[in-house]
Amino acid sequence: MSPLQNALTQLKKAADLVKLDPAVLEILKKPKKIHQFSIPVKMDNGQTKVFDGYRVQWNDARGPFKGGIRFHPKTDLNEVEALSFWMTIKCAAVGIPYGGGKGGVTVDPKKLSTTELERLTRGYTRALKNDIGPEKDIPAPDVYTTPQIMGWIMDEFSKIKGYNVPGVVTGKPLEIGGSAGRGTATAQGGFYVLEEIVKKMKIDPKKTKVVVQGFGNAGANMADLCFHAGYKIIGVSDSQTAVIDKTGKGFDSHVIAKMKEKKGVVDICDCDDLKCSCKDHIHITNEKLLEMDCDILVLAALENQITKKNAGRVKAKIILELANGPTAPEADEKLFKKNVLVLPDVLANAGGVTVSYFEWVQNLANYYWSEKEVFEKLKKIMVENFDEAWKIKEKNKTDFRTAVFALALGRLEKAIKARGWA
Repeated sequence: MSPLQNALTQLKKAADLVKLDPAVLEILKKPKKIHQFSIPVKMDNGQTKVFDGYRVQWNDARGPFKGGIRFHPKTDLNEVEALSFWMTIKCAAVGIPYGGGKGGVTVDPKKLSTTELERLTRGYTRALKNDIGPEKDIPAPDVYTTPQIMGWIMDEFSKIKGYNVPGVVTGKPLEIGGSAGRGTATAQGGFYVLEEIVKKMKIDPKKTKVVVQGFGNAGANMADLCFHAGYKIIGVSDSQTAVIDKTGKGFDSHVIAKMKEKKGVVDICDCDDLKCSCKDHIHITNEKLLEMDCDILVLAALENQITKKNAGRVKAKIILELANGPTAPEADEKLFKKNVLVLPDVLANAGGVTVSYFEWVQNLANYYWSEKEVFEKLKKIMVENFDEAWKIKEKNKTDFRTAVFALALGRLEKAIKARGWA
């Protein structure tokens, strides 16, 4: 199924559980607005190339639309719609006053120069100048977008308005209104969720093997947090390759640090050839990495990584989703029957949007918090909403994803009815 079909399947399952008002369900099935546009960019060689851009605004019953922008060669409207829906659920699940939105450009940013990337970003901003803003829709970073890209958006939007508007985006550099802690917030929020499960299941981190698929911002920081908490990191991957530790002891701190620094695990031994055989590790495929014998599998790459085809071969006891939509609904069913606990994206990776909310609040107040304050507030939100969802899971004997959706749908239904939409 497509990402959007997966999202709507998850919606239907949770709606049935909570007996959601049919009128509310109909409203939540479709986005409020879809923006689709072309972005002409003058390339460094003088030629003009046209890129496809998107912004989907799903639902704003609980507040302004909120969601990242991804620059990826496989991004399309269907994917952005699904991500926009999941953002609606995610913001409601952690109780922050936002709706859901998402944006994207079909592009491989690795093939653009810095000046081409800046022109593309400013063109994207101009295309949406009337549709984003602190009171309307607040973008943020996502796959292959960075604080610098958010800085360009803020600067372009501010030029259009004629005054400084830091609250138009979150995930900005600290120097222009970013929040302390935003860079590691997605992983930090996921780690707080993991800590709660570790307590409930009485897990000893020192005896726990972890595999991390995806080594961008979220995956790299999660590996680092887990390593320093005593977990054994036995496998990691990026978009090019997967690397596993063949000693059985787990990667040590200098290897994790180098992987974070390089932003790509292929570089950890300066390999010229992906088939190299280095002293402490070997390369395997991403597909094989998902099937490794481990206790915790962190999914921090893209959608549809665990499907009905490979779910039966997953050996992990716990799956933590830092990516959006990495587990298909058919896979969820199989994993639930195998007693594999899935910590779903709409809660586990909500640390990013929660600290984005904090950044927006700080921008509006022009008063900024320390990283310690940010993480204290983040932990409170993650733990309280984990507990709420866990009670729903236990009461209804359902999977944790459906429980988190149920929590979110209850809040969305109240907001939609309070506005008189249904």
